[in-house]
Amino acid sequence: MSKEDVLPIHNQVFESLKDAILFVRKNGVIIKGNNAAQALLKMEEYTSVFDYLDFNLLTENDESHLLMEQKNNNGKLIEVKSIRVNDNIYCLIMSDLPIHDKTDEVKKYINHLIHASAEGMVMYDNEVIIDCDQTFADMFGYSEDEIKNMKISQLMDANSTCKLAEIIHNDPDKPYELTGVRKDGTSFYMEFMEHPYNNLGNIIRVAIIKDITDRIENEKRIEFMAYYDELTDLPNRNFFYKVLGEAIKEAELNDEMLAVYFIDVNYFKEINDTLGYSFGDQLLKACGNRFKAFLQTDTFIARMGGDEFLILQRHTAGEDAAIDLAESLISEFEKPIKIDDYEMFISISIGISMYPKNGETPNDLIKHADSAMYVIKEQHHNNYNIFESSISENFKAMLTMESELREALKEGHFELHYQPQKNLNTGKIIGMEALLRWNHPVKAYIPPDDFISLAEKTGLIIDIGDWVLKEACKQNKIWQDNGYTPVIVSVNLSAKQFHQKGLVEKIEKILHDTGLDPSYLELEITESMAMTNEEYILETIQRLRTLGVLVSIDDFGTGYSSLKYLSLFPITKLKIDKMFMNENQKQNQAIVKSIIHMSHSLDMKVIAEGVETIDQLNFLEGEKCDEMQGFYFSKPLPPDKLTKLFKTVG
Repeated sequence: MSKEDVLPIHNQVFESLKDAILFVRKNGVIIKGNNAAQALLKMEEYTSVFDYLDFNLLTENDESHLLMEQKNNNGKLIEVKSIRVNDNIYCLIMSDLPIHDKTDEVKKYINHLIHASAEGMVMYDNEVIIDCDQTFADMFGYSEDEIKNMKISQLMDANSTCKLAEIIHNDPDKPYELTGVRKDGTSFYMEFMEHPYNNLGNIIRVAIIKDITDRIENEKRIEFMAYYDELTDLPNRNFFYKVLGEAIKEAELNDEMLAVYFIDVNYFKEINDTLGYSFGDQLLKACGNRFKAFLQTDTFIARMGGDEFLILQRHTAGEDAAIDLAESLISEFEKPIKIDDYEMFISISIGISMYPKNGETPNDLIKHADSAMYVIKEQHHNNYNIFESSISENFKAMLTMESELREALKEGHFELHYQPQKNLNTGKIIGMEALLRWNHPVKAYIPPDDFISLAEKTGLIIDIGDWVLKEACKQNKIWQDNGYTPVIVSVNLSAKQFHQKGLVEKIEKILHDTGLDPSYLELEITESMAMTNEEYILETIQRLRTLGVLVSIDDFGTGYSSLKYLSLFPITKLKIDKMFMNENQKQNQAIVKSIIHMSHSLDMKVIAEGVETIDQLNFLEGEKCDEMQGFYFSKPLPPDKLTKLFKTVG
């Protein structure tokens, strides 16, 4: 036997098989046969297979299964299965035994054929099970005796039974995925590979069954992760892009419109930071469930990521129809959401883009809806906005400004100006408010109102705020070291700054690094911030007060004022918003009087900002307001000019 004739089977296994096995070359020359083959064919010596069988019939396909006449034995019929091993060698498996007498041999042969990878085997004739192994019976929860004479269809769901009859029987010898049904009614995924077995003209079917439930479930899990958001069970961004792309093609074909909604949950970051990520996850699930209520044939809903969601509305009649859905969404979110012991009122901001008016690709439609949402979120929470071309230009300008903000922080283009605060009893400067200024190298000074909201949205406010705190403390310490009377420097904290983790530790480090005594730093928080999360706010303010830092409430009276918070929080000062300093409104004067008297009854000082006239000053002095700041006394000044004011007034 040449190297080309090396057989693909171990000799020990080859000799142990009771079925007749014969290896032959393509030209019919017999290479080797086991004892069973020699006995069956009555071979006296290895000659040519053509002396025994019509071998040409077996070489037409890579695998053949036929009943053939035995030429040297008066035309006796034997069953022959031929398998092409390589380009030059065929393996013939031959038998003349009835199927019922050779069940065990067939099982062994099949198991060797598939290298023992099968989990179970069944033999059936005309859909009726003839025999199976114990593994197969266990797989379906039956005993071997119970499963015999059952119909194979009783072990599968309806779809698999149809597939078996219509497809598998016509194209066997390759694996198919079917659904099996156990005795207890539960189902599982199985791989079904059928081998037709010709028994004297009658096709007996032998099938190998493999439980592939774990594999299928893993594949489904991977598919779910690729196309669905695990937290909300909504489709994810990838799935939305895919569906939107298909919807655009359909809309183009039918000359229709569609709408894309970009939705943001307002104040989610603050809620997440104060109540914790677990609570935030529950809130997002609740929001997802609310959106699911709007699922219809023509709507597709997905989670973009974070606190952002996407909705596709197909076959949109026009902008009015798109607005109707937006208003319904806003109305739905005006209802409270209950999580654990909290009943929360949240709101959403919605940006809308229309196909084909606002874009013809998924990327453009989503981008423009996002831009429209950003604009309405900055102006009016709990509202919607339809994209306009001007928004795109503004968005580009915003991106440019964001880049310039980062450059300003890196290159030191920010400055602090200080507005002095005057004690109305002594007339002396007792403090100053640090106010951020951006000295742009090309555009000169840019007003804070033009960039603070952008810094908030991008998160840059944290780094900018850190710089402001360090610079204000450092400058105040410089003045003290130069011999000027120590005064308090006030620094405004944004919501993002106040809710950041490690705020107290950060401030403690800044005070240590600059050498400023904590009693000369005052942090201003807005009234609305003070009411977002009572427990967290109280704990943070108490820790700041323990550190020695003063805490005041800015813009008092503009939010939902509550005496409860004033009595609960260790606040040291209230700042009356400048809107109440308009002497033309008698109601404003009444409000200012009330704030001053209330603050004094709570042992808190009061400072009025925005004082611009002598009449305003006289009114405040008459009502015994403690402090004031405003243009009437001094506008915000850079450090060198404020130093001169110290010399004049201090």
